[in-house]
Amino acid sequence: MTPAELSRTVLRSVRGAVDEKELCVPVPARIVVRPPRRAGCGDYASNVALQLAKEAGRPAREIAELLCRRLVGSAGIARVEVAGPGFLNFTLGDGAQAALVRDVLAGGARYGEREPGEALVEGPVPDGARGVVVAEALGRIVAAAGAGRLKQPEQTPAATRELAGIVARLGDDEARWALLRPAARDAVRLPERPVQREGNPRFRVQYAYARTRALVRNAGDLGFTSEPGETGPGTAAAATQDLTALLATYPATVEAAARLRAPDRMVRHLEATADAFLRWCEVCPPLPVGERKPLAVHRARLALAEATGTVLANGLRLLGISAPEYL
Repeated sequence: MTPAELSRTVLRSVRGAVDEKELCVPVPARIVVRPPRRAGCGDYASNVALQLAKEAGRPAREIAELLCRRLVGSAGIARVEVAGPGFLNFTLGDGAQAALVRDVLAGGARYGEREPGEALVEGPVPDGARGVVVAEALGRIVAAAGAGRLKQPEQTPAATRELAGIVARLGDDEARWALLRPAARDAVRLPERPVQREGNPRFRVQYAYARTRALVRNAGDLGFTSEPGETGPGTAAAATQDLTALLATYPATVEAAARLRAPDRMVRHLEATADAFLRWCEVCPPLPVGERKPLAVHRARLALAEATGTVLANGLRLLGISAPEYL
């Protein structure tokens, strides 16, 4: 079950409660589910009960317990719990991880995208070189989110010259990353020169992608291919959960970046994904060590590495930054 499917399941439970007069509230257009902030609280969480409480005139926890009863036993959900003042915590059933990896691999270059819209939309962009890069990235992000086509602002010769100067000093990828990374309210801090090491977030994301491709090549040399499945218990399971949560929420990040006109959200998501992948590789080696033969767990881990590469490549493409297979 993906976050989108879980969101629709929760939305159906709300709609059912309204139809059967258990709740008297307007049915929301969408329900957001996110990975929980604390470990040990399931795979995803939602604050929908808190959002509905004021309109319903009832305590949020009471609404959460009502929805919990309706959601218990839903396909793909192993456990639903009410936490705190009214949060719903969801633990997905067996096979959810493999299903997510299959979805990402099946989506390929289109994973995270929706059918394109035709409406011409507008949105504010910064001035100068930053505005040029932000407008270009937002054009791709808005289209990927199915939100229409962004009306591109006219670029002044001064802004174009400024961007050309930054690119000449830093290179195209580093220049774009530096201009896209800050939130709209934050100032841009350009580095003196590009740094090709893991302390540089842009390099770290590209390195993580290149590593996913190297794993696929090396697996081919060992004579095995990927197959989604379970990647291992214990520490491996915790590291995998961190990584799969980021892969699962990539489509929502594309949508939020388009809706809020905030490409920096994409940048931060890619950084978090790359960091989670590199940590995961330390505890979940996708390739067998020494003379050991590849097992099912190695094929499953290789599939997760491939899915991670898909998300990183898709995000870099939307930002206008290269995804090199070798570094």
